[in-house]
Amino acid sequence: MTQAFDVVIVGAGMVGAALAAGLGRSGFRVALVDQGAAPFFDASQPPDIRVSALSAGSERYLTELGAWPEILTMRATPYTRLAVWDETDHPLSSVLPRKIAEAVFDARNLSASHLGHIVENRVTQQALWNCAGTQPSVTLFAGHAVTRLINGDDRAEVTLDDGTELSGELIVGADGASSGVRNLAGIGITRDQYQQQAMVISVRYQGPVQDITWQGFYPSGPRAFLPLHSAGSGESWASLVWYDSPEELARLKALDNSALMAEIQNAFPPELPPLTHIDAKASFPIARQHARKYVNNRVVLAGDAAHTINPLAGQGVNLGFADARCLQLVLREARRAGNSLASPAQLDQYEQQRRPANRRMMLTMDVFYHLFSNRTPPLHLLRNLGLGAAKAMPFARNRVAKYAMGIDDELPPVIRQLAAKLPGLKQL
Repeated sequence: MTQAFDVVIVGAGMVGAALAAGLGRSGFRVALVDQGAAPFFDASQPPDIRVSALSAGSERYLTELGAWPEILTMRATPYTRLAVWDETDHPLSSVLPRKIAEAVFDARNLSASHLGHIVENRVTQQALWNCAGTQPSVTLFAGHAVTRLINGDDRAEVTLDDGTELSGELIVGADGASSGVRNLAGIGITRDQYQQQAMVISVRYQGPVQDITWQGFYPSGPRAFLPLHSAGSGESWASLVWYDSPEELARLKALDNSALMAEIQNAFPPELPPLTHIDAKASFPIARQHARKYVNNRVVLAGDAAHTINPLAGQGVNLGFADARCLQLVLREARRAGNSLASPAQLDQYEQQRRPANRRMMLTMDVFYHLFSNRTPPLHLLRNLGLGAAKAMPFARNRVAKYAMGIDDELPPVIRQLAAKLPGLKQL
């Protein structure tokens, strides 16, 4: 027997769970399907190796859903400053200051208490699962995959791997970059694989929790520091990100922790505090990917199922939360107006709002990738001029900060200007 809902959401990661919680709070009957089991947080565990930099805009949305207070009771580390600088050697490296061009974004310059929070993905996901699970109109189907999709004119339906059939006015694919829903709906993608991969390393270091996250840019890729919570006994946790060629990262992953720690301390900028312990490490390829359309009849895509970006600034989940909030508002308005949830006019609003916004952030990340991940002298000059301008012009620097915080949705002029000067940068 088919179970009927208003909306069936496939994928209960952070974005799918957020959308389910938001729709549930508005009284929609929601089925939330995920292949995995419920997330589990234990304060005595080491941090999840997967972390995200949640922007102020995402914090507001999570507060609306009731998830943010629960996240704060688990673990979240605020950062008030973000620094970027160029570490590429140049002919005058021996006589000029090491960081001749550095841009520091400071919350105090924006009259804000912080720029964002570094939060473990499982913490955010558990808080959102709890929020969704407390809504009487939300039904969780954990541990099941979708094997079949019917995208009909009157209804849409999915079949789970145990034979369960779920129908709804709308099916939402929030099931990640390799979205099964997107494939079953016949929605194509454009994809550009970057030459680099990213290695994430969960470490402990000597000293208090820092309030700054930074990225030093090398020709082989950036090396980043994201502060996490206290580990006790004068130590703190952090997440390190090392971008490099697949061959180099394979070599690093093969090292034992002692040898890897020595490599990190030697290769990372001197701003890295003394490491005391490596807990976990993982690497993954990075790609820019965009669905050719977000809507196909009664199927809608959100989050990584619709778009993935270079993870340079940890903005991917913030874009996904913006998708979820936008779709939630569009569906709420459709119901208020007495329209079908799959009304093309309503769903077009979602795509018209989110595709340009996602494209802007994808372009921004591509600017940084192409500007810094090379040894080309003209681009070396251009990036230092860009960082120097950001350092010298507080207004420009603050516009970039507000954009990254989700306060300002317009692409900062400095990013548009840099994009125009970069040879061969693809438009999205």
